[in-house]
Amino acid sequence: MAAEPENTIILDTSKGQVTIAMRPDLAPNHVARIKELVREGFYDGVKFHRVIDGFMAQTGCPQGTGTGGSGQKLKAEFSGEKHKRGTVSMARAQNPDSGDSQFFICFAEAPWLNGQYTVWGEVTEGMDVVDAINKGEPPREPDTIRSVKVAADA
Repeated sequence: MAAEPENTIILDTSKGQVTIAMRPDLAPNHVARIKELVREGFYDGVKFHRVIDGFMAQTGCPQGTGTGGSGQKLKAEFSGEKHKRGTVSMARAQNPDSGDSQFFICFAEAPWLNGQYTVWGEVTEGMDVVDAINKGEPPREPDTIRSVKVAADA
C-alpha cells in the first residue's frame, strides 16, 4: 500500500518519530476525524497514559488519564482487519459507538480485539519508537506526543 501524504500522519513523540498510514478504506469517518483533530493540534502534548507491555500503547486523552476526549463520539466502523503488530485502532468504552479521540497502537497480535474495535491505521515507520514508550497504567514517567502532522501539511 503506497503512502498517500493526505492519509499519513507523523507523530513526533518524546521517544522519536512514528509514521502511521491511515486507512480511509476501512474507517473513512474515523480517518476524517483524526485528521481534523491533528490539524487543530489536539494531540500535541498528549501523554501515552496506558502502555501494556506485549499488548498496546494508548494515547489521545487530553487529561492524560484515559477519561477524556474531544467531546465528539464516532459510530464504530468495524472491519475484518486484524489487530497485529503496528495496528492503530480506536479506543472506546463499553458502547461500540463511543470512540472519540483516544487510540492505541498494538505491540503484538491481539485477536480478541478483531471486529470489536475500529482499525484506522498502521505504523509504517518507527515501530521501534513505539516499543520504547514507557510502560505502565499509567506509566510513572509517561511519554508524550510532542506534535502530530498530516504528511501533506508537513
